[in-house]
Amino acid sequence: MSSRGRSGLPVVDATTPAVLVLPGPVTRDAVPRLCAEVRARLGADGAGGVVVCDAAGIGPPGLGAVDLLARLQLTAKRAGGRIRLRDPDPALCALLRLVGLALDVEGQVEEGEPACRVQEAVEPGDPAL
Repeated sequence: MSSRGRSGLPVVDATTPAVLVLPGPVTRDAVPRLCAEVRARLGADGAGGVVVCDAAGIGPPGLGAVDLLARLQLTAKRAGGRIRLRDPDPALCALLRLVGLALDVEGQVEEGEPACRVQEAVEPGDPAL
């Protein structure tokens, strides 16, 4: 059995956010280029208003990394979007909380919301999930 290939463009999920891999170690010289990349990715069709920043290779957490992430978030907000971190070091997350920079992290439940499929309390007579 054989089938004919589809004609036209392939189907693309337009809700998939753009991914920006952050290089390490963080230097001040790289900040303007990375901000320009965030701006460009948010301007592209299908960005969904979110740029995922892969922070796995950002290097040791420090104030340079905090400064970079703050500038990327500000750039994204000015462009009408936001950034979301992927694979940040737990020490970097703690440092971000310490300085008061609240960034979304992939895989974390949003603040004030219960995790999926978890009930905070069970009332008598509630059906089991």
